[in-house]
Amino acid sequence: MIRVSQAIIVEGAYDKNTIAQIVDAPIFTTEGFGILTDREKLAFFRKVAEKRGIIILTDPDGAGFLIRNFLKGALPKDRVYHAYVPDVYGKERRKKAPGKEGKLGVEGMRPETIRKALEDCGALAETGERREGITHTDLYELGLSGTEGSRERRKALLKALELPEQMQTNALLDAVNLLYTREEFFTYCKEYL
Repeated sequence: MIRVSQAIIVEGAYDKNTIAQIVDAPIFTTEGFGILTDREKLAFFRKVAEKRGIIILTDPDGAGFLIRNFLKGALPKDRVYHAYVPDVYGKERRKKAPGKEGKLGVEGMRPETIRKALEDCGALAETGERREGITHTDLYELGLSGTEGSRERRKALLKALELPEQMQTNALLDAVNLLYTREEFFTYCKEYL
C-alpha cells in the first residue's frame, strides 16, 4: 500500500473504493458534478489543500476534465497536484456498457496504473510515525455520535469548524483527523460544545 501526504479527490464512491485499496491517504469524492454547486464541500477542499495538499485524480473523459478544471480554478494552485490516468478503452466490471466516450474511469484502472499516476504527479511519500488520531469512541464520549442530541452537537461543531454541515460521523472523523491534531480537536470541542 502506498502512503501519501496529500489528500486525494476522486469523482465518486467506486473511484474512492478503488483508490482506498491501493493508497493510504484521506480520499474524498466530488459526487460527480455535485462539487460545482456544493460551496461547503468546496470550502472544505480549500481547507484541506491549505493544510495538507490535494491530489486531483479524475476520469480521463470530458466530465473528469470539467471537474478537474473547476477544482483547478477554485483551489490554491501551489497546493494541488494533478494525477492523470491514461486513456484505456473498455468498461468497468459493474457496468453493462462502456461510458459515453468508451474509456475506463479511475475505478477500472489497474493498481500499477494508479501508483504510476501518483508518482508522476509528485505525490510525496509520508514518512515517520503516524500521529494518534481521533476515534469513533472519542466522538461517542464527546456526545457527537450515538447519543441523544448528537446530531445537533455535531452540526454545531461542524459549523464552528467551518466544515460542511451534511457530514456524517465517518466523514467528520476523516476530516478532523486530516485537519487537526488530537489536542487541537479536543480544544475546539471544549470551546464549542
